[in-house]
Amino acid sequence: MNEKAVKLLEFPAIMQTVADYALSEEAAEILRNTKPAGDTNTAITLKLLVQQYYTLIKDDDSSPKKTLPVIHTIIPKLKVEGSTLELEEALALGLFIERSIEIFEWIESHAEARRRGVNFPAPPRLRVSSLSTEIFRIITRDGALRDLPCFRDIKRRISHTRQSIENLFAQYTNSDYTQMLQSTVPTQRDGRTVLAVKINFRGRIRGIVHEVSQTGQTCFIEPEEAVQLNNDIVVFQKELDAEIRRVLRELRAKLGAHYDEIKTLHEKTIELETIRARARWTKDTKAVFAEDAQTIQLHNAKHPLLKKPIPIDFIMNAETHAVIITGPNTGGKTVALKTLGLFAMMNQVGLGIPAKEGSSLPFFDNIFADIGDEQSIEQSLSTFSAHMANIALIMQQSTAQSLVLLDELGSGTDPQEGSSIAMAIMDSLLDKKASVIITTHHGALKHYAYTRAGVENACVDFDASTLSPTYRIVMGLPGESRALEIAQRNGLDTSTVNKAHDYLAGEQTDLSALIKELENKRRAFEKELTEQKTRESRLKEQGRKNDLWELRLKQKENELRKEGLSSFKKLLSEARSSLENLVRELKEKGGNIEREDTLRVKEFLRSLEAQTEAEEEKLSENPPLSLPRKGGGATGTSSSPPLAGGAGGGAAWGPELAPGIQVKIIPSGKRGRVMRLEKKATKKTPAQWLVEIGSVKMALPENELEAISDDAAQNPLATSSVQIASYDLSNDTKAQPELKLLGIREKEAIELLQKQIDAAVLQGLNYFAVVHGKGNGILQKAVHEYLKKDPRVADYYFSRPETGGFGRTEVVLKN
Repeated sequence: MNEKAVKLLEFPAIMQTVADYALSEEAAEILRNTKPAGDTNTAITLKLLVQQYYTLIKDDDSSPKKTLPVIHTIIPKLKVEGSTLELEEALALGLFIERSIEIFEWIESHAEARRRGVNFPAPPRLRVSSLSTEIFRIITRDGALRDLPCFRDIKRRISHTRQSIENLFAQYTNSDYTQMLQSTVPTQRDGRTVLAVKINFRGRIRGIVHEVSQTGQTCFIEPEEAVQLNNDIVVFQKELDAEIRRVLRELRAKLGAHYDEIKTLHEKTIELETIRARARWTKDTKAVFAEDAQTIQLHNAKHPLLKKPIPIDFIMNAETHAVIITGPNTGGKTVALKTLGLFAMMNQVGLGIPAKEGSSLPFFDNIFADIGDEQSIEQSLSTFSAHMANIALIMQQSTAQSLVLLDELGSGTDPQEGSSIAMAIMDSLLDKKASVIITTHHGALKHYAYTRAGVENACVDFDASTLSPTYRIVMGLPGESRALEIAQRNGLDTSTVNKAHDYLAGEQTDLSALIKELENKRRAFEKELTEQKTRESRLKEQGRKNDLWELRLKQKENELRKEGLSSFKKLLSEARSSLENLVRELKEKGGNIEREDTLRVKEFLRSLEAQTEAEEEKLSENPPLSLPRKGGGATGTSSSPPLAGGAGGGAAWGPELAPGIQVKIIPSGKRGRVMRLEKKATKKTPAQWLVEIGSVKMALPENELEAISDDAAQNPLATSSVQIASYDLSNDTKAQPELKLLGIREKEAIELLQKQIDAAVLQGLNYFAVVHGKGNGILQKAVHEYLKKDPRVADYYFSRPETGGFGRTEVVLKN
């Protein structure tokens, strides 16, 4: 890979951040020196390995994360016959072997991951796990030597001798000799125990003088009695050191027998650690792996080294071999160029790129770049000359599989000549079919893109209202340099800018005017396209809501009709049973009932049964409704009726909502009466209406209310079972076995209860039940207060739980 491009695109800075993720300094060093692979197969294989390991850790990274010691300088020593390992070297080998095996075993344990397609290559089955056990048999994990049997006899003799030395020296430090000593604590000189004696008493203690202090006030004397003991310590220590060297030499021999396996484990582990670091970096930076393709597609791409990068989009399809990016200075052209080149290099070392899913990149055999000021005083090169020297080298080395990035091509010299040279360079690179991306301010190159096949214009967008770049890349259109606007924005006085406009007006080419016209049309088109998409989205959403609303209403209508029929049939059954019981009781008591009256009542019940059966047949003819198809209405439904425009623009069917209108509450199916408009509708919320439901008043949103026509309100088969019971009782003087007061206002409920008691007394019915519901307890309390005051009531109490509990009261009348 081209070294100059690697440096210009700041690739080493990226690899330094990746190296920080390595758990081995050896792997980190390799990563810092990594260059993008120029061989496609190598790059593809490396990327696949990183992707496979990323698959293992992307959801839950439980992989081993212990640091791997540096052992590349220790491994060659294992082959040297007669050499001895140091304790720290043995420790490093033991930890590396142990931790490496942990990593590979963790990978192999992920059977589930392998079933998902992960097939990370592991090294050959190694027989080195026992070697780490052998190492840690001799030393601890802190690097200290263990107390082996071969050391114990020597250590015992050393310990015994040192105890004798301590006893001997205690005779000097705990006697009359104390006044002769500078310190009562014995000290060491050259590994021998000595006394610190005051210089003027040196003749009082017989022995060997080892040293005199720099002040001349103290001499260090080894007493005669201690000489042999100190000699023994030296001998024993030498024996111990020799035994330790023997043990470590034998350990080196055992490890050396597995030299090739240890070397292979080391190489594979370091290689794996470079892959693991890449995968962890990709995971932590939330990068994605670019898809392998022949097109360059970057979506929401962010330069990874910028603190606040602005995302860019860039597309270069397979038919396009060159893209010419134009636009104002500081507009982001060079950053876009660097981002493209850096992403290509990152892709070829197996790294993810900071972009959105769906981004794609080809593999290149080489990546070239000419970016920035290349002026060289040492080589006597001007900026233009330096650029030409670099570009000449690029033209010699580039191929059809190369990516060439040229910043400000043709700049630094006469504009006409610079444009001509730039177009000639483009011709040469296009003949090679290399992938070329350049930035320029030359107007001739903008025209070149329209006249040469395989070349496309692009520009960095500029906001004329704020005189500032948006850093967005627009494909297919050239851009203007906007030099005058930028100069004025950066402090150039207005009069100078106006003069520049006058000079420009006389020389402005038709191409510049065409560019402005194209830019204005593009902006208008994008605005219209955005508005059109918004309108389409809004209409689709409204259509979906309408379909669901219609379906909900139809389903609720069917549910209510079935509920009403079910309750009505239950009422018929109860009424027939009660009627027959009543007739039987009256006959038993000698009551006088005309046969015509009985036949008339039975005829009435039969007619109700006939109506019920007819309604059931209608229901059976209507198939169950299903959810609407995508893009269409509900299956099996007619076209939706228009929505009534209630006070808040709501969605009530049939009559508009207004005070006094009867309504059905859609979520609960209950009925009520509209009192007044509580709150007008806003853009975000529907109107709120105050609705009276029985004795309860509550504010409800308009979209939960359905206005009921007068016919529907008066049709008992279209109402709930509560209203059927109320209707029957209010128009019939006969008492019912069970009085249902659900959903009725308190005043009306008490009137019905009074009529029920009157009828029960007249008919001789001493027992009946009142269904008042639980709710807030208002109706329950009113019923009990009335029963308590009525002298005809002997007793009342709540029903058993299985028959209604606190929502039902059983009443016993006096005989």
